[in-house]
Amino acid sequence: MELFFTVDNLVSLVTLTILEIVLGIDNIIFISILVSRLKEQDQARARTIGLTLALVLRIAFLFGISWMARLTIPLFTVGPVLGMDAAFGFSGRDLIMLVGGLFLLAKATSELHSKLEGSEEGSSTGKMASFGSMIVQIILLDLVFSIDSVVTAIGLSQNFAVMVIAVVVAVGVMQLSAGAISRFIHRHPTIKILALAFLLMVGMVLVAEGLHAHVPKGYVYFAMVFSMGVEFINMRFRTNLVPPPVELRQPPYTE
Repeated sequence: MELFFTVDNLVSLVTLTILEIVLGIDNIIFISILVSRLKEQDQARARTIGLTLALVLRIAFLFGISWMARLTIPLFTVGPVLGMDAAFGFSGRDLIMLVGGLFLLAKATSELHSKLEGSEEGSSTGKMASFGSMIVQIILLDLVFSIDSVVTAIGLSQNFAVMVIAVVVAVGVMQLSAGAISRFIHRHPTIKILALAFLLMVGMVLVAEGLHAHVPKGYVYFAMVFSMGVEFINMRFRTNLVPPPVELRQPPYTE
């Protein structure tokens, strides 16, 4: 324990915890948007299950650090094609990033269509989403974000206890704030659209990383923080706006 409470370890713990919380924000946002298709009484349970699964996956990946290292070994190569000078190797991590990025792009686009265009009356997309299918989607989402989170943790600290504590604290903060964030997003239509736009951007970054094109995360987070700052200023100046803001379409929840 004395070795753990060194200055270096405590600095690493605080830094990594803050970074894990920041990395978990998009996880919370997408889970909040996904569970909005469930009955109101099921939403909190789905959020809790989703974030608990996120914690379990993150800790499991930390225990399997050697397995995580093997994820970077190319499984197959493609090329040289499309002007590439050498063959392009795809690892397990690349494939997960590609599939996860495409999943985010498709799901965010579908949600944007649903919120703005709505669903045709009587179509299957207008029915209440099943609890089971929502959990499967959350598991896929957690898988993608957990790998990104664990890779970041491994890169920032070599102390296993520091990594586990940081992940547990970050997911705990996510659990406590998920309900408030979900309600806030639901009350403010422009925040919901911005959140979906963020997820489109995150999906594109994941696809780029799956194709070995590194995108500095600082640029992505700066864009998110700047646009949210502009929106909060807009919200401050339209508090007494008449008529009230537009209501985004919600699925006609039928059994």
